[in-house]
Amino acid sequence: MKMKNMLLFFSLLFCAITSAQKNIIELPIILQNGYGPFSPGLSGIGTNSNEENNPWKKTYVKCIGIPTTWTDTKQGAIETNIQQTVYQNYLSGNITPEFYTEFKKSSNWSVDTLNLSKKPIKCKIAFATGKNATGVTEMVVDANNNHDFSDDVIFKPADYNEQDPNSKINFDSICSKTTIIVSYERFSKNKIVWEKVPLFILHMTGRDIYMCNFPQYATTRLDGKELAICFNNFMSVTYKTPSITLLNDSLKIGKKANNEDIVSVNEYIKIKDNVYKNTGVNPNKNTLVLEKINKDRNQLCSSQIGFKTFAFEGPNFKTKSSISLNDYKGKYLLIDFWSVYCVPCIQEFANLKEIYNKTDKSKFEIIGIVGDSPLDELEKRIDKYSVTWPQIVSDEKNKIKETYGVSGYPTTFLINPDGIIVGKNLRGKKLANKIDELIK
Repeated sequence: MKMKNMLLFFSLLFCAITSAQKNIIELPIILQNGYGPFSPGLSGIGTNSNEENNPWKKTYVKCIGIPTTWTDTKQGAIETNIQQTVYQNYLSGNITPEFYTEFKKSSNWSVDTLNLSKKPIKCKIAFATGKNATGVTEMVVDANNNHDFSDDVIFKPADYNEQDPNSKINFDSICSKTTIIVSYERFSKNKIVWEKVPLFILHMTGRDIYMCNFPQYATTRLDGKELAICFNNFMSVTYKTPSITLLNDSLKIGKKANNEDIVSVNEYIKIKDNVYKNTGVNPNKNTLVLEKINKDRNQLCSSQIGFKTFAFEGPNFKTKSSISLNDYKGKYLLIDFWSVYCVPCIQEFANLKEIYNKTDKSKFEIIGIVGDSPLDELEKRIDKYSVTWPQIVSDEKNKIKETYGVSGYPTTFLINPDGIIVGKNLRGKKLANKIDELIK
């Protein structure tokens, strides 16, 4: 009798696994240069620090060939995969076990060694800046990754004053003129391969800093429909947190997709008569992974407008008391995902404080969800800007950031009293007007 029960158990288990596998679809992706139908984000470029206690000091790329006519020279590197950098330098002893543990904790990183190379690879792209004979700051990028600048082109990055409200920039136009094709190594299909990718660098004159992105997206097809895929909002070349959208004729000729038509990880897309969940990209196979869903819309939770939002729970960063989504039933709730290193997030605090202070707390509340941030820096930001609404750190335990598919900051969700998302990525006057409209 016991044997029959065991056979029945394994038979049911096999059927369940087989059924689940039938719903998983892997689509090969084809890389395309440019931003396609997506609006790009930017990532900061840092130069090397000479501080004695700097934990990154031994990880710096050392290059020769900096122009001898330059003065005030600085070197740095652009990361293509920060997790690969940390992992290989931990294995080689260039960063300490203590720093490795702290990095994993602060960035909520659950190490997936199957997609990381144990052998050191060239996953950084070095650059240098300096002033020429006329005092103009120029830049050179080690495009072929041979750690020698002497065979690379010296250039002046495009300028943009982000603090000037009248200053505008057409990313698609300017990046097509100033993009550099750079080489790097990545771990793919269980081997190290060389890749080439476009790199765009922009000088933010308002803060005198340099920022960059990688203008490259991907396409694939399903049921006769073409999909476009954006990785990490163009801020790195890792295939994490991909967003997808269906391509139509207007998007193919340069128009941008509306926010509500862009599907993030764990969100749903309808293709013909079928609904699919975006579960991400398999970097080892270079495939977009979709899951076919056989449920009604009202049974699904998503981070999309019109869907029921995901439940979450975590400790209040200041008081350590537990906070959950259920605590806010019957109220409008703004969930604000931010990072201590995100300048637009910090700039939005003034607007959020004004909304929070003037709105009836019995009808509206705010929760901050903090990701990718050292806890000591978070403490400083909360105190400096007098942030009074509760904050939860998204960590390895609660995985709130991952559940909501957040790949960049700031990201906001406006939830109605029934737990349905009614607004996404609203900021400034648009957010204030929307809340006033809903409350009234």
